[in-house]
Amino acid sequence: MNKVTFKTDLCKGCGLCVDACPKKILSLAQSELNAKGYHPAVMTNQEACIACAMCALMCPDVVITVEKDV
Repeated sequence: MNKVTFKTDLCKGCGLCVDACPKKILSLAQSELNAKGYHPAVMTNQEACIACAMCALMCPDVVITVEKDV
């Protein structure tokens, strides 16, 4: 299975990754704050991820890692 991970304590909650995801399976955690006081990005449906890495490419803080299942 493809895997997307976030360094949630470094995420500033800008939402660029959410907008870039073609499958629309990323969102900002509304009930969670990270160490910086932002709502971090989270994966809502890991199984639907196609590992296109658009989210990671759009992230200005490089907090997203995409691992493609081979």
